[in-house]
Amino acid sequence: MGRFPDKVVWITGASSGIGEALAAAFAREGAKLILSSRRAEELERVRQGMPRADEHLCLPLDLTQGATFPALTAQVLAKYGRIDVLVNNGGVSQRAHAVDALPEVERALMEVDYFGPVALTKAVLPSMLARGSGQVVVISSVMGYVGTPGRSTYAAAKHALHGYFDSLRAEVWRAGLKVTLVCPGYVLTSVSDNAVGARGEKHGQTDATHLRGITAERCAEATLRAVARGKEEITVGGFETWAVLLKRLLPGVASRVIRRMKFSAGK
Repeated sequence: MGRFPDKVVWITGASSGIGEALAAAFAREGAKLILSSRRAEELERVRQGMPRADEHLCLPLDLTQGATFPALTAQVLAKYGRIDVLVNNGGVSQRAHAVDALPEVERALMEVDYFGPVALTKAVLPSMLARGSGQVVVISSVMGYVGTPGRSTYAAAKHALHGYFDSLRAEVWRAGLKVTLVCPGYVLTSVSDNAVGARGEKHGQTDATHLRGITAERCAEATLRAVARGKEEITVGGFETWAVLLKRLLPGVASRVIRRMKFSAGK
């Protein structure tokens, strides 16, 4: 039956990319899935492609609408009775110089990338605490450690996730709950194509760095291993993941390397 037989796993951002790959991987391992994103039709496509499709639920969700999360959580609990694993994967990236990014666009990014995952976790947490069991997984990024040109608000959101969920882990471990942070480097998905610019416009192209990135399936498999083993944190990707260690051990060197990275908002 796999590593997650009959486990109830809720995945946000499940309609494409890493989220879709995670859904496929968890389903192969025996899990029952709640698939969430804003795109109902794409969620249904993903569900229909899963093993035991009738066991899974499509639950459209907008990460900027935190007030809806308690009712959505109640709907999941009414159907499945519990939530074993919450995977906070949904989010949006950025391609803009800090000086140009409109404040309202920056706030919108923080709503999706930070406040949304926090609000959904807070909606799910009481039921996990009551059972004394559960795991919260956060798909963060190497940007949770290293800020690069053109990603100021995105990096800020990922840094914030690390601070929040590290603190949460320290609060809930005695209750039997686990928190796992996953920090991918470059992954070949539509994340750069869907990234927002200074005024909220779509970036509209896949960056060369992502074209050379690992597959979403490889990222998903590394994530499942970490979840199954109860890991607190992992990095996954190519050479760029070394930036985390470089930042920790030789911050001055890391800074000089990052300064040389090129970014143009027009490309």
